[in-house]
Amino acid sequence: MLSREEIMEKIGKKPWVSPYERIVAVADEENGIIQLYEDHARGTCFGGAAWEVYHYQRTSELVIEAKRDGARNVFTVRAGSGELRLIPSFAGAGIERAEISGDEIRITYAGLAGGGVAVALARGLAPGPKGVEIHSMGGGKQLGRATLVFPKMIKLTVGVDDTDSAGEGATWGLCNEIAYEISGKMSGVEYLHHTIVQLYPKAPKKTTNCVSIALTFAVLPEKEEELKKELIRMFRERSSSDETGVAFFRGILIPERLKSYADEVRRRLVSLEEAERVASECGVELHEVTGRGGFIGAVAAIGYAER
Repeated sequence: MLSREEIMEKIGKKPWVSPYERIVAVADEENGIIQLYEDHARGTCFGGAAWEVYHYQRTSELVIEAKRDGARNVFTVRAGSGELRLIPSFAGAGIERAEISGDEIRITYAGLAGGGVAVALARGLAPGPKGVEIHSMGGGKQLGRATLVFPKMIKLTVGVDDTDSAGEGATWGLCNEIAYEISGKMSGVEYLHHTIVQLYPKAPKKTTNCVSIALTFAVLPEKEEELKKELIRMFRERSSSDETGVAFFRGILIPERLKSYADEVRRRLVSLEEAERVASECGVELHEVTGRGGFIGAVAAIGYAER
Protein backbone atom coordinates (compact mmCIF):
# COMPACT_ATOMS: atom_id res chain seq x y z
CA MET A 1 0.00 0.00 0.00
CA LEU A 2 1.34 3.42 -1.00
CA SER A 3 0.87 6.57 1.02
CA ARG A 4 -0.03 9.88 -0.58
CA GLU A 5 3.60 10.99 -0.26
CA GLU A 6 4.88 7.77 -1.84
CA ILE A 7 2.54 8.21 -4.81
CA MET A 8 3.83 11.75 -5.30
CA GLU A 9 7.38 10.44 -5.28
CA LYS A 10 6.51 7.53 -7.59
CA ILE A 11 4.77 9.46 -10.36
CA GLY A 12 6.58 12.79 -10.11
CA LYS A 13 4.87 15.85 -11.56
CA LYS A 14 2.77 14.50 -14.40
CA PRO A 15 0.84 17.42 -15.89
CA TRP A 16 -2.24 15.30 -16.60
CA VAL A 17 -2.78 14.08 -13.02
CA SER A 18 -5.21 16.41 -11.23
CA PRO A 19 -5.53 15.43 -7.54
CA TYR A 20 -8.87 15.15 -5.79
CA GLU A 21 -9.44 17.75 -3.07
CA ARG A 22 -10.63 15.28 -0.39
CA ILE A 23 -12.25 11.84 -0.08
CA VAL A 24 -14.01 10.59 3.05
CA ALA A 25 -15.67 7.20 3.61
CA VAL A 26 -18.24 6.33 6.30
CA ALA A 27 -19.64 2.90 7.14
CA ASP A 28 -22.91 1.53 8.48
CA GLU A 29 -21.91 -2.04 9.32
CA GLU A 30 -25.36 -3.07 10.54
CA ASN A 31 -26.90 -2.36 7.13
CA GLY A 32 -23.82 -3.17 5.02
CA ILE A 33 -23.73 0.34 3.54
CA ILE A 34 -20.80 2.64 2.76
CA GLN A 35 -21.00 6.28 1.76
CA LEU A 36 -18.23 8.09 -0.12
CA TYR A 37 -17.84 11.86 -0.13
CA GLU A 38 -15.53 12.77 -2.99
CA ASP A 39 -14.47 16.35 -3.70
CA HIS A 40 -13.33 16.09 -7.31
CA ALA A 41 -10.04 17.38 -8.73
CA ARG A 42 -8.88 20.61 -7.05
CA GLY A 43 -12.45 21.08 -5.78
CA THR A 44 -13.31 22.76 -9.09
CA CYS A 45 -13.74 19.97 -11.65
CA PHE A 46 -17.53 20.04 -12.01
CA GLY A 47 -17.38 18.23 -15.36
CA GLY A 48 -15.36 15.36 -13.94
CA ALA A 49 -17.76 15.04 -11.03
CA ALA A 50 -20.76 14.96 -13.37
CA TRP A 51 -19.05 12.38 -15.61
CA GLU A 52 -18.52 10.04 -12.66
CA VAL A 53 -22.08 10.35 -11.34
CA TYR A 54 -23.36 9.45 -14.81
CA HIS A 55 -21.03 6.49 -15.39
CA TYR A 56 -20.82 4.96 -11.92
CA GLN A 57 -24.57 4.45 -11.68
CA ARG A 58 -24.58 2.75 -15.09
CA THR A 59 -21.60 0.45 -14.59
CA SER A 60 -21.67 -0.45 -10.88
CA GLU A 61 -24.34 -2.68 -9.42
CA LEU A 62 -23.00 -1.80 -5.96
CA VAL A 63 -23.91 1.89 -6.32
CA ILE A 64 -27.30 2.45 -4.68
CA GLU A 65 -27.33 6.21 -5.25
CA ALA A 66 -25.03 8.80 -6.79
CA LYS A 67 -25.52 12.53 -6.20
CA ARG A 68 -23.56 15.60 -7.22
CA ASP A 69 -23.34 19.02 -5.59
CA GLY A 70 -20.92 21.16 -7.57
CA ALA A 71 -17.59 19.34 -7.64
CA ARG A 72 -18.61 17.02 -4.80
CA ASN A 73 -20.01 13.54 -5.41
CA VAL A 74 -21.71 11.41 -2.79
CA PHE A 75 -21.91 7.69 -3.60
CA THR A 76 -23.99 5.38 -1.44
CA VAL A 77 -22.64 1.88 -1.97
CA ARG A 78 -23.64 -1.62 -0.91
CA ALA A 79 -20.79 -3.64 0.60
CA GLY A 80 -19.81 -6.54 -1.67
CA SER A 81 -18.40 -7.06 -5.15
CA GLY A 82 -19.83 -6.76 -8.63
CA GLU A 83 -18.56 -7.22 -12.17
CA LEU A 84 -17.98 -4.06 -14.18
CA ARG A 85 -18.77 -4.09 -17.89
CA LEU A 86 -16.62 -1.18 -19.04
CA ILE A 87 -17.19 0.12 -22.58
CA PRO A 88 -15.21 3.07 -23.98
CA SER A 89 -17.34 6.26 -24.11
CA PHE A 90 -20.46 4.51 -22.79
CA ALA A 91 -19.38 2.96 -19.48
CA GLY A 92 -15.97 4.32 -18.58
CA ALA A 93 -15.45 3.67 -14.87
CA GLY A 94 -17.02 2.29 -11.72
CA ILE A 95 -16.73 0.67 -8.31
CA GLU A 96 -16.18 -3.07 -8.40
CA ARG A 97 -15.69 -3.87 -4.71
CA ALA A 98 -16.59 -2.28 -1.35
CA GLU A 99 -15.54 -3.79 1.99
CA ILE A 100 -15.81 -2.98 5.69
CA SER A 101 -12.93 -4.84 7.30
CA GLY A 102 -11.96 -4.29 10.94
CA ASP A 103 -11.09 -0.63 11.34
CA GLU A 104 -10.84 -0.04 7.57
CA ILE A 105 -13.06 0.64 4.57
CA ARG A 106 -11.68 -0.63 1.24
CA ILE A 107 -13.04 0.56 -2.11
CA THR A 108 -11.79 -0.88 -5.41
CA TYR A 109 -12.30 1.34 -8.47
CA ALA A 110 -11.63 0.58 -12.13
CA GLY A 111 -11.67 2.86 -15.15
CA LEU A 112 -10.64 3.14 -18.77
CA ALA A 113 -8.06 5.69 -19.98
CA GLY A 114 -8.63 9.02 -18.19
CA GLY A 115 -11.15 7.34 -15.92
CA GLY A 116 -8.36 5.01 -14.86
CA VAL A 117 -6.08 7.92 -14.03
CA ALA A 118 -8.78 9.26 -11.70
CA VAL A 119 -9.04 5.82 -10.11
CA ALA A 120 -5.38 5.15 -9.40
CA LEU A 121 -3.61 8.48 -9.22
CA ALA A 122 -5.92 11.46 -8.76
CA ARG A 123 -7.77 9.77 -5.89
CA GLY A 124 -4.57 8.39 -4.42
CA LEU A 125 -3.23 11.93 -4.02
CA ALA A 126 -6.28 13.12 -2.09
CA PRO A 127 -6.28 13.76 1.66
CA GLY A 128 -8.52 11.23 3.42
CA PRO A 129 -7.44 7.71 2.44
CA LYS A 130 -4.79 5.92 4.52
CA GLY A 131 -3.24 4.70 1.30
CA VAL A 132 -3.84 3.14 -2.09
CA GLU A 133 -3.04 -0.22 -3.62
CA ILE A 134 -2.43 0.43 -7.33
CA HIS A 135 -3.19 -2.65 -9.42
CA SER A 136 -2.71 -0.86 -12.77
CA MET A 137 -2.00 2.80 -13.45
CA GLY A 138 -4.39 3.70 -16.28
CA GLY A 139 -3.99 6.50 -18.81
CA GLY A 140 -3.88 6.39 -22.60
CA LYS A 141 -5.63 3.16 -23.63
CA GLN A 142 -4.86 1.35 -20.38
CA LEU A 143 -7.22 0.11 -17.68
CA GLY A 144 -6.63 1.65 -14.27
CA ARG A 145 -7.51 -0.30 -11.12
CA ALA A 146 -6.84 0.67 -7.53
CA THR A 147 -8.06 -0.03 -4.02
CA LEU A 148 -8.32 2.95 -1.71
CA VAL A 149 -8.01 2.13 1.99
CA PHE A 150 -9.76 4.46 4.44
CA PRO A 151 -9.96 4.60 8.21
CA LYS A 152 -13.41 3.34 9.20
CA MET A 153 -15.50 6.34 10.19
CA ILE A 154 -19.16 6.62 11.09
CA LYS A 155 -21.66 9.25 9.99
CA LEU A 156 -23.14 11.57 12.61
CA THR A 157 -25.96 13.93 11.63
CA VAL A 158 -26.60 16.79 14.04
CA GLY A 159 -29.87 18.73 14.06
CA VAL A 160 -29.83 22.18 15.66
CA ASP A 161 -32.55 24.76 16.23
CA ASP A 162 -33.29 27.92 18.16
CA THR A 163 -29.89 29.54 18.70
CA ASP A 164 -30.85 33.15 17.91
CA SER A 165 -33.06 35.81 19.44
CA ALA A 166 -35.06 38.77 18.15
CA GLY A 167 -32.05 40.97 18.79
CA GLU A 168 -29.13 38.94 17.46
CA GLY A 169 -27.85 35.68 16.03
CA ALA A 170 -28.10 33.50 12.92
CA THR A 171 -28.50 29.75 13.41
CA TRP A 172 -27.11 28.85 9.98
CA GLY A 173 -23.95 30.90 10.55
CA LEU A 174 -23.36 29.79 14.13
CA CYS A 175 -23.71 26.13 13.11
CA ASN A 176 -21.32 26.47 10.19
CA GLU A 177 -18.68 28.27 12.25
CA ILE A 178 -18.84 25.75 15.10
CA ALA A 179 -18.64 22.78 12.71
CA TYR A 180 -15.76 24.36 10.79
CA GLU A 181 -13.87 25.15 13.99
CA ILE A 182 -14.33 21.67 15.44
CA SER A 183 -13.17 19.93 12.26
CA GLY A 184 -10.06 22.07 12.28
CA LYS A 185 -9.05 21.37 15.86
CA MET A 186 -10.27 17.82 16.53
CA SER A 187 -8.48 14.89 14.87
CA GLY A 188 -10.65 12.08 13.55
CA VAL A 189 -13.50 14.44 12.60
CA GLU A 190 -14.48 15.60 9.10
CA TYR A 191 -17.17 18.24 8.53
CA LEU A 192 -19.09 17.09 5.46
CA HIS A 193 -22.29 19.04 4.93
CA HIS A 194 -24.57 21.87 6.09
CA THR A 195 -28.31 21.82 5.31
CA ILE A 196 -30.79 24.65 5.91
CA VAL A 197 -34.32 23.33 6.50
CA GLN A 198 -37.32 25.64 6.16
CA LEU A 199 -39.87 24.96 8.89
CA TYR A 200 -43.54 26.00 9.20
CA PRO A 201 -43.45 29.77 8.55
CA LYS A 202 -46.50 30.51 10.75
CA ALA A 203 -44.96 29.05 13.90
CA PRO A 204 -45.73 31.60 16.66
CA LYS A 205 -42.39 31.24 18.47
CA LYS A 206 -40.14 31.68 15.43
CA THR A 207 -37.63 34.53 15.21
CA THR A 208 -37.91 35.51 11.53
CA ASN A 209 -37.14 32.97 8.80
CA CYS A 210 -37.94 29.87 10.88
CA VAL A 211 -35.24 27.45 9.76
CA SER A 212 -33.27 24.70 11.48
CA ILE A 213 -29.89 23.28 10.51
CA ALA A 214 -28.47 19.81 9.92
CA LEU A 215 -24.72 19.32 10.18
CA THR A 216 -23.16 16.13 8.82
CA PHE A 217 -19.87 14.77 10.15
CA ALA A 218 -17.66 11.76 9.57
CA VAL A 219 -16.05 10.73 12.84
CA LEU A 220 -13.87 7.89 14.09
CA PRO A 221 -15.99 5.70 16.41
CA GLU A 222 -13.72 6.37 19.38
CA LYS A 223 -14.14 10.14 18.87
CA GLU A 224 -17.95 10.20 18.66
CA GLU A 225 -18.68 11.04 22.30
CA GLU A 226 -15.96 13.68 22.40
CA LEU A 227 -17.45 15.33 19.32
CA LYS A 228 -20.94 15.37 20.83
CA LYS A 229 -19.72 16.88 24.10
CA GLU A 230 -17.76 19.58 22.30
CA LEU A 231 -20.72 20.50 20.09
CA ILE A 232 -23.00 20.83 23.12
CA ARG A 233 -20.40 22.90 24.99
CA MET A 234 -19.86 25.29 22.09
CA PHE A 235 -23.57 25.78 21.38
CA ARG A 236 -24.24 26.42 25.07
CA GLU A 237 -21.43 28.97 25.16
CA ARG A 238 -22.39 30.80 21.96
CA SER A 239 -26.19 30.55 21.68
CA SER A 240 -28.30 33.72 21.96
CA SER A 241 -31.44 31.75 22.91
CA ASP A 242 -32.64 30.00 26.04
CA GLU A 243 -34.39 27.28 23.98
CA THR A 244 -31.48 25.77 22.01
CA GLY A 245 -31.87 22.05 21.36
CA VAL A 246 -29.55 19.59 19.61
CA ALA A 247 -30.36 16.16 18.14
CA PHE A 248 -27.87 13.43 17.13
CA PHE A 249 -28.44 10.60 14.66
CA ARG A 250 -25.82 7.95 13.97
CA GLY A 251 -26.03 6.14 10.63
CA ILE A 252 -26.30 6.55 6.87
CA LEU A 253 -29.92 5.61 6.14
CA ILE A 254 -32.42 8.14 7.52
CA PRO A 255 -35.59 6.34 8.76
CA GLU A 256 -38.75 6.97 6.73
CA ARG A 257 -40.62 7.85 9.94
CA LEU A 258 -38.15 10.65 10.53
CA LYS A 259 -38.58 11.95 6.99
CA SER A 260 -42.38 11.99 7.29
CA TYR A 261 -42.13 13.83 10.62
CA ALA A 262 -39.89 16.43 8.96
CA ASP A 263 -42.50 16.89 6.22
CA GLU A 264 -45.14 17.55 8.88
CA VAL A 265 -42.97 20.15 10.62
CA ARG A 266 -42.80 22.06 7.33
CA ARG A 267 -46.60 22.00 6.92
CA ARG A 268 -48.08 22.55 10.39
CA LEU A 269 -47.46 23.21 14.06
CA VAL A 270 -45.98 20.17 15.80
CA SER A 271 -45.89 19.67 19.56
CA LEU A 272 -42.75 19.14 21.60
CA GLU A 273 -44.19 15.81 22.77
CA GLU A 274 -44.52 14.61 19.17
CA ALA A 275 -40.92 15.57 18.43
CA GLU A 276 -39.68 13.67 21.48
CA ARG A 277 -41.76 10.60 20.60
CA VAL A 278 -40.47 10.47 17.01
CA ALA A 279 -36.91 10.93 18.24
CA SER A 280 -37.30 7.97 20.60
CA GLU A 281 -38.80 5.78 17.85
CA CYS A 282 -36.02 6.62 15.36
CA GLY A 283 -32.96 6.38 17.58
CA VAL A 284 -32.38 10.13 17.71
CA GLU A 285 -30.56 11.34 20.82
CA LEU A 286 -31.83 14.68 22.20
CA HIS A 287 -29.78 17.11 24.28
CA GLU A 288 -31.12 20.16 26.03
CA VAL A 289 -28.46 22.81 25.46
CA THR A 290 -30.21 25.86 26.89
CA GLY A 291 -33.78 24.55 26.61
CA ARG A 292 -36.11 22.05 24.91
CA GLY A 293 -37.96 24.30 22.47
CA GLY A 294 -35.41 23.67 19.72
CA PHE A 295 -36.07 19.91 19.70
CA ILE A 296 -38.94 20.23 17.20
CA GLY A 297 -36.80 21.79 14.48
CA ALA A 298 -33.63 19.89 15.38
CA VAL A 299 -35.30 16.51 14.82
CA ALA A 300 -36.87 17.76 11.58
CA ALA A 301 -33.48 18.92 10.31
CA ILE A 302 -32.14 15.36 10.46
CA GLY A 303 -35.08 14.22 8.34
CA TYR A 304 -34.01 16.63 5.59
CA ALA A 305 -30.23 16.31 5.90
CA GLU A 306 -30.06 14.09 2.78
CA ARG A 307 -32.73 15.85 0.72
